[in-house]
Amino acid sequence: MALTPSTMLPLGTPAPAFALPDTAGRVRTNEEFAGVPMLVMFICNHCPYVKHVAPELKRLGDDYAGRLAVVAISSNDAQAYPEDAPEKMKEEVQARGYAFPYLYDATQEVARAFTAACTPDFFLFDAEHKLAYRGELDPTRPHRVKSGVYDDRDGQADGATLRAAIEQVLAGEEVAVEQRPSMGCNIKWREETA
Repeated sequence: MALTPSTMLPLGTPAPAFALPDTAGRVRTNEEFAGVPMLVMFICNHCPYVKHVAPELKRLGDDYAGRLAVVAISSNDAQAYPEDAPEKMKEEVQARGYAFPYLYDATQEVARAFTAACTPDFFLFDAEHKLAYRGELDPTRPHRVKSGVYDDRDGQADGATLRAAIEQVLAGEEVAVEQRPSMGCNIKWREETA
């Protein structure tokens, strides 16, 4: 597993359009969230970095419901990584209790449009859907121990960095928190599109 940083898309970039199926088969689009700040998270099921932050992702979705559109997208090659297939995504939503839509980017075109590079990768847009923050959830990371198991040596993810950025966006302010790249597993690109 290669530790990959996010690409840090330029601030002010308009949110790329998307129209992707959720775990119930309903196509969801960015247009549904017009006029509302929007958090787009590139995640997957199998990545230890996503597993580390998954409880906080649920809390974020719950805490900001009604004030912030939260959307998760998986763009991994599900043929090579069957744990990330749409059926497994549906199981993940149920197991984690995610209240936000979890979309599947089968063509990987949406990930490319966002310049998503890793899981997790976070993109926070203001109400006009201009990029206000991109980067890490918080400074915590899981660490691999000798047995190959990951632990939370830095502590559990609390989303402090992203939460501060969200609060500033919701207040109509410019994001003042330091924007450091997210780090995680690389997106699993299909060979023909890599």
